Amino acid sequence: MATEYKPRKPAWSLRRKLLLIALPLVLVIGLALGLGLGLTLGRDHNDDDSDGDNNGPEPPSTTSPPPSPPPTNGTAWKPAVNSTWQIVLQGAISVPQDAKSVTPDVSIFDIDLFDTSKDTIDTLHRLGKKVICYFSAGTFEPRRPDSGQFKGQDIGKALQDWPDEKWLRLGSEDVRRIMKGRVELAREKGCDGIDPDNVDGYQNDNGLDLTKDDSISFVSYLSNISAQHNLAMGLKNAGDIIPQVLDMVDFSVNEQCVQYAECGTFKPFIDAGKPVFHIEYPDNAGTELGTNTVLHYCGNDGDAEGREGFSTVLKKMDLDGWVEFCDQKVAVTAT
Repeated sequence: MATEYKPRKPAWSLRRKLLLIALPLVLVIGLALGLGLGLTLGRDHNDDDSDGDNNGPEPPSTTSPPPSPPPTNGTAWKPAVNSTWQIVLQGAISVPQDAKSVTPDVSIFDIDLFDTSKDTIDTLHRLGKKVICYFSAGTFEPRRPDSGQFKGQDIGKALQDWPDEKWLRLGSEDVRRIMKGRVELAREKGCDGIDPDNVDGYQNDNGLDLTKDDSISFVSYLSNISAQHNLAMGLKNAGDIIPQVLDMVDFSVNEQCVQYAECGTFKPFIDAGKPVFHIEYPDNAGTELGTNTVLHYCGNDGDAEGREGFSTVLKKMDLDGWVEFCDQKVAVTAT
């Protein structure tokens, strides 16, 4: 909260001196005001032009509005590099309110904003866990409760592998208003951070002519909104814009950087002391994976060069409760 400014009171001796100087000035100002009032008598003027009664437009202001402050995310919680985590987006996780533990015993859960109840988040907090709430910020999903608020002109082409999901116009005031509502919902439910997905429409055939600058502006907008609600915020994939947005976000959520041999792109997060929550989708995920497979995705050379320090989980593509970690431990979170 900003400190209230309280002007200091001048000493009485100085005040007396100022009064002696001010008296003649008051007389002059009074005469000037009286003359000005006489000249304006009878003119119809209303300072509030909202009712349209002014006879003429107000003169343009000669003072420029103050510039917006740069995006900043002064959150209470910032996740640490090497934090342990689990991500479950297929259905809501099941944690009884009287639970003594949750599987797996990791420090952070990334779960769906809409599908997860406040009671579940409260229980995770009671168990000492932090909660990142996932929502798609850059695509339209028809099943979401606020999907009826989107306008047709803001909806682009379908995602290649998800025909019911479509890209959104990131600069649209309506899209941003809806996403602001989602951030506010995350705060109401008690989330510690947000994982806004699909901010990388510029890398895809989106049908809306989205550019990198659109994504950078959108991330800046979301960062400012999340900071206002004391929420940590992540960047999902979008490696091309990391140099422009690294200072705006608190962590990365990356998918498949080993598969595409691009983990070095996300290393700046680790260098900045911000975690990379890293997901790979091996073949046969859902069964215990072989040692060679785990080493391939959990190494630090070859396709995995640059992965050092990442918080890696091996998952099924549908992101259900199954997970295998780099130590080859397997766990299943109930849903």
